[in-house]
Amino acid sequence: MDRKKSIELLNKAISEELSAIHQYMYFHFILDDLGYDLLAGIFKKTAIDEMLHTEKFAERILFLGGEIEMKAAHEVEHIKDVKKMLEWAMKSEEDAMDMYNDFTVEASNARDSGTKQIFETIIADEERHFEGFETEFENLQKFGDRYLAQQAMERSKKLGMPTVE
Repeated sequence: MDRKKSIELLNKAISEELSAIHQYMYFHFILDDLGYDLLAGIFKKTAIDEMLHTEKFAERILFLGGEIEMKAAHEVEHIKDVKKMLEWAMKSEEDAMDMYNDFTVEASNARDSGTKQIFETIIADEERHFEGFETEFENLQKFGDRYLAQQAMERSKKLGMPTVE
């Protein structure tokens, strides 16, 4: 097994996941501020999934005897337009699927089936994320600003509801 190669791939994965976490949480903060609870929640949930991926990669690095490098690959992009957020997210998930598919081949070539299996599991998560963002993008395309207005109205309804004691 080529532990050095596996550790390199895993640290690259951590770097990309950290960037995704930061970006998705940024989107969550902006959308939450705008009152778009559904979309804000989707981005927050996805960021948490990416944190769990980072944890899996870090655990594997430690198992292989390596050092975990916690450096984000990219700076946060200050995107405020909802459509552009969803486009960014879909592209990011596609890029992640491509990267992890490449990493599975490299891990296999390094004779590290454990790391390969981790990457394969993560690919399924990234596909699910892509599908969710694509659905939201299609909803936005289909319903336009009414889709966002509905989310804001739902929040207003919740805030205006009297509490039951």
